[in-house]
Amino acid sequence: MAEEKTYLGGCHCGNVRYEVRTALDAVTECNCSICSKTGTRLAFVAPEQFRLVAGGDRLADYQFASKRIHHLFCPVCGIRSFARGSGPGGREMVAINVRCLEGVDTSALAVRHFDGASL
Repeated sequence: MAEEKTYLGGCHCGNVRYEVRTALDAVTECNCSICSKTGTRLAFVAPEQFRLVAGGDRLADYQFASKRIHHLFCPVCGIRSFARGSGPGGREMVAINVRCLEGVDTSALAVRHFDGASL
């Protein structure tokens, strides 16, 4: 099991910045329409493990299907670096796009595949 640590992340242009505390044991790769089109690899954390540092007032929101997840993105560069919503059982979570974390090689992480296309 990987050690829990704090990572810095954000969008491409730097308008959106955040800190997240997680172990990054593995990432989830979902085959739903939005994740497959954006190439997202995700780590899920509780809201208290996430702190938005900059850009909260600039975020744009996109929802589809069940509308349980707020797919937030920077309106300047278009990058979806994280999302907020409710996971299975209705528990609040933050979905981190691990590709947007500084110093993380996502190809070195174990990948769990999730069949979101079938939901």
